[in-house]
Amino acid sequence: MPGRDYYEILGVARDADAASIKKAYRRLALQHHPDKNPGNKEAEERFKEAAEAYAVLSDPEKRRIYDQYGRAGLGSQGGFSGFDPEIFGDFADVLGDLFGFGGIFGGSGRRRRPRRGHDLRYDLPVTFEEAVRGTEKEIRVPRLERCGACDGRGARSEKDVETCSQCRGRGQVAYQQGFFTIARTCGRCGGTGRIIARPCSGCGGNGRVRVERSITVRIPPGVVTGVQLRVGGEGEASAEGGPAGDLYVVLEVAEHEFFHREGDDLFCEIPLSFAQAALGTRLKVPTLDGEEPLEVPQGTQSGAQFRLRGKGVPSLNGGRRGDQVIRVQVRTPRRLGQRQRELFEELARLEGKEVSERGLIDRVRDIFGD
Repeated sequence: MPGRDYYEILGVARDADAASIKKAYRRLALQHHPDKNPGNKEAEERFKEAAEAYAVLSDPEKRRIYDQYGRAGLGSQGGFSGFDPEIFGDFADVLGDLFGFGGIFGGSGRRRRPRRGHDLRYDLPVTFEEAVRGTEKEIRVPRLERCGACDGRGARSEKDVETCSQCRGRGQVAYQQGFFTIARTCGRCGGTGRIIARPCSGCGGNGRVRVERSITVRIPPGVVTGVQLRVGGEGEASAEGGPAGDLYVVLEVAEHEFFHREGDDLFCEIPLSFAQAALGTRLKVPTLDGEEPLEVPQGTQSGAQFRLRGKGVPSLNGGRRGDQVIRVQVRTPRRLGQRQRELFEELARLEGKEVSERGLIDRVRDIFGD
């Protein structure tokens, strides 16, 4: 296999453009990568072979020499010797995503991107009405922000910041481990790529200081307990000069003494007397928008439900409001006056129902109460 034509190895024509060569190489590298073929020596050799072919054909000058003189013309320039991380400079992102390497191919010369600041969480209690109608809340959030005295440098002046000599400002140090070149966080600078000679007195060299910031949070109508509101860029500042993290406000909605929520619908209970249930009545029912009239027909049974359209909770995703569902409960009176008892007894006789005689226990209740 060492003597095979590079174009044949990648499976491309001799006049293939750079994009076709890169695409062919990526396909073969993913197919024969050692992590996908553990213990498979043939796959490992094909992986090296594809890398060697790509190292030559992706370089315009090496490709010109190869096309004219073949492998022999490359001479001391060579094709592939051991593991050359430069070959993987534009391919590291693909391998990292697929195999979880996350940037171990450190030979491309590109600096590591500064990490963003940490996200923060703030638990915010809201009332039932605030959750239904929506509101704005001002909260106080303690967080790390960029030091104003040194503008986040961590040093007294720009002259007091030196490039780390161990990693040369990359924040990572590469070393050979078998077939691969692995990159680790530099132990001297902690991955920042710089050394501070004289730390800032305001932040002690950290580049950040802890402050408490007032932030206004808009709560949309229809939220429930557990909803997370993301406030972009209001988290902690990055220690490396990257973007700030985000703030996540987690809502906790209080219960209501009258309403019970199920989805976008509101439920409540209204008591009715025997007379109201039997004869029918007209009530004024509390809603979130004020009182609404409700017609209760005669003969209404305990547990019956009535629906007020559009008097529920606004949908969190937009659109129509839910409904308000009213359950009626027919209440049995615990104590009866003389005239009330006579009327109920008369009603019982008309219905042909038997009722118990008024006894000692009833009279005692009248004296001492329930």
